[in-house]
Amino acid sequence: DCHFKFFLNGFICQNDAFACASVLQACAPLWSQECGTSKFSTGICASVSDDLQPRKTISPTTKRCATYMDIVIVLDGSNSIYPWYEVQNFLSNILSKFHIGSDQMQVGILQYGEIAVHEWSLKDYQTTEKVVEAAKNISRQKGRETRTASAIRMACTEAFSAERGGREGATKVMIVVTDGESHDEDELPDALEECERRNITRYAIAVLGHYIRRQEDPETFINEIKDIASDPDEKYFFNVTDEAALNDIVDALGDRIFSLEGTLGYNESSFHLEMSQIGFSTHTLDDGILFGMVGAYDWDGGVLKEGVNGRIVPPREAFESEFPLELKNHAAYLGYTVSSVVIGNWRTLYVAGAPRFKHKGKVILFEFTDDSGVNIVQAMNGEQIGSYFGSEVCGLDIDQDGITDVLLIAAPMFLSSGNKEGGKVYIYSLSGGFFVPNGTLKSEKKSQDARFGYALAAAPDLNHDDLTDLVVGAPLEDEHIGAIYIYHGDGIYINNNYKQRIPGSSLYPSLQYFGRSVSARLDLDGDDLIDLAVGAQGNAVLLSSRSIVQVKVSLSFQPHSINVIQKTCQRGSRESACLNATACFTAVSHHFSSTNGRLFLMATLDDRKLSARALFDDSSHRQTQILVQAQIGKTLCYRLPFHVFDTADYIRPISFSLRFKINNTKTGPVLDEGWQNTINKSVSIPFFKDCGEDDVCTTDLVLNARMDISGTRQKPYVIRSTHRRLAVEVQLQNRLENAYNTSLKLHYSRNLHFSSLSIREDAYFKMECTALGSNIHSCNVSYPVFRSRSKVRLPEGLTPSVSHFPFLGLHRISFFCYFFLLLKYLQACSLCSTSNLNRYEVHPTRTASEAIGPEFFTYFRVNP
Repeated sequence: DCHFKFFLNGFICQNDAFACASVLQACAPLWSQECGTSKFSTGICASVSDDLQPRKTISPTTKRCATYMDIVIVLDGSNSIYPWYEVQNFLSNILSKFHIGSDQMQVGILQYGEIAVHEWSLKDYQTTEKVVEAAKNISRQKGRETRTASAIRMACTEAFSAERGGREGATKVMIVVTDGESHDEDELPDALEECERRNITRYAIAVLGHYIRRQEDPETFINEIKDIASDPDEKYFFNVTDEAALNDIVDALGDRIFSLEGTLGYNESSFHLEMSQIGFSTHTLDDGILFGMVGAYDWDGGVLKEGVNGRIVPPREAFESEFPLELKNHAAYLGYTVSSVVIGNWRTLYVAGAPRFKHKGKVILFEFTDDSGVNIVQAMNGEQIGSYFGSEVCGLDIDQDGITDVLLIAAPMFLSSGNKEGGKVYIYSLSGGFFVPNGTLKSEKKSQDARFGYALAAAPDLNHDDLTDLVVGAPLEDEHIGAIYIYHGDGIYINNNYKQRIPGSSLYPSLQYFGRSVSARLDLDGDDLIDLAVGAQGNAVLLSSRSIVQVKVSLSFQPHSINVIQKTCQRGSRESACLNATACFTAVSHHFSSTNGRLFLMATLDDRKLSARALFDDSSHRQTQILVQAQIGKTLCYRLPFHVFDTADYIRPISFSLRFKINNTKTGPVLDEGWQNTINKSVSIPFFKDCGEDDVCTTDLVLNARMDISGTRQKPYVIRSTHRRLAVEVQLQNRLENAYNTSLKLHYSRNLHFSSLSIREDAYFKMECTALGSNIHSCNVSYPVFRSRSKVRLPEGLTPSVSHFPFLGLHRISFFCYFFLLLKYLQACSLCSTSNLNRYEVHPTRTASEAIGPEFFTYFRVNP
């Protein structure tokens, strides 16, 4: 499992690994290199073609294995070697220890006696199994002579050649196995000198069986074999008693060969870059790529820059000021995430997170020095153990001026209320060349495992306000379904309240860990808008951005006011004032599109009044709904005719409310932030007043009144039964401009009753009177308008007062006429009777003694 990660390389690199600009790169941080029995997770990255096929690779921390060897065995096959099967067993055993492969060991065998022949070349077999199988089939060449010098020269000059599979840079090793002195010993010095010139390391094995069987002294033979072996003898020289004893030195020979380079992985207990896991985190720079090496230096971590000017690999000691060497075994994971920021004077700082430093986490900002060291400029530390502070970082240039305004640092495992891994994202704002704390991002308040901040990504501009936005992943929200949050830029800051939350459950119910990775750098559907790519468990989800429009609305009316005096049309057989409302729409978008958008429009008249004063012509209701078109960059207008009936309220203007929203909310554009999904526009249509250029009604009401009787204290008026009616004549005149809502209020004493009202002249005027109490009447005078230069005479029986409202005014102007009259009443008598019986009968034919009933009484009273 290589755990591939993809990222976009946005620079032109001069080395062969990344020859193309702006190509997709794929990284496998757990890619492992096999070196013998060890595996080193160095990691690897590759450029990827358009059809996602790997092209060129880069693995800057991968080194050639110590087992990168070309080994040639020079085998004595003369008659004296016996038994041959023991030699075959030795070959099989030693070869089975070798790790054969194109990037590890290659083995060739040259057998000699009187002549030397190549049994097979280095390039012939590329697996251990095939080499061992081939060794089992080697037959003894035989021969009366042992021409060792010739065989060694042939091996040096031919067996290691490129034609036979010799590799440049491979360690050259020769193993000479023989059981007797050479017959061409005079040629041996020249042959060995040739091996030295070619840097060939020689192991020599002396098989003493022939000497022991013949009971001969092997000293000369042993000295010759020691001369063949490289120095020192104790490392490169072996001797065995016979052919069978060859198998006793297999392990020792193998260990000595493997330790040629003193390579880490076989006898070492610590690591440098062998477990670096290049590609675990990457960051594209203007001049290269910054790699995090989370596994370097015993998982203390580190960084590496691969750029146009070469490779920079700071040693562990370069970070000692913030990562003391005495803590080297604490696995800080420096390089878990990497990034860069630009501060004042266009100074670039590199950013690296170490989420396990002292178990709380740390983030450093640093520069590279000329000697491949680093200068640490600033460090931020986590606040909670286990929060993984620094596991994700993101720099934002909010106003897109080239300077980083905000640095965000995530602690996705931060424990919130209820011991839940809610997560936290810290905001640091640039101030005076340093990043200072400026609060945290706000997310869903629900107490749950979320790992908010597990992934962070800058989005160039999602809402078309020319400010950089932010996408945050929370893959454990909603029972591990996951969600992402979108935050908008605000000036040079990031708004810490999220603008949109997209739960994975709203997309596909089967999603798991939605938001574990996010990217917002490419237009993937070809609509010229930045899209979001969101990773989930086993899935990648593409979220398309939507066009954002601003819809400007204007409303106009013809005529501009409502004339209640002169009706212009008939609606429903009623005289009405007819008007036209014109609604105009202009759609504006930073992302130009010629596609028409549909708006659902609802218009309402007098929406706050219980009773309707106006209705739309098409629906005969106070509301109407239409579907209108809005085209980017063009103004389109629509007419909405309506009419106004007679009404009791001509004071307050009629309101006209326009409410609309974009009809296609799933795939079409959306309204800008200020409009949300619905826009309300409300205006008031005034009534026509006919009050001159200043449109202010200035009136002069004159009230005159007289009674048809008179009485004074000295001579009161006498009310007689033949003349009990009191008449009052009122004259009301408007000498200036129109008076609206003119009314007469009649107040009379309790000994009077209102009987009637009539208009003597000018039948155009209408009067309606309403009793407001036992001794008060209110009468409308020519409602709603008492016109300029109008006069009305009213014969009434009571004491009047008059008032009117200036049109749309907030106060009342009143005029009063008071009458005071002394009265006397002419006395008249009346006779009344009462009885204590409700019913009784008197029969004239009966005598007084017959059927006498109960006694009763009748009373009579005379009233003056």
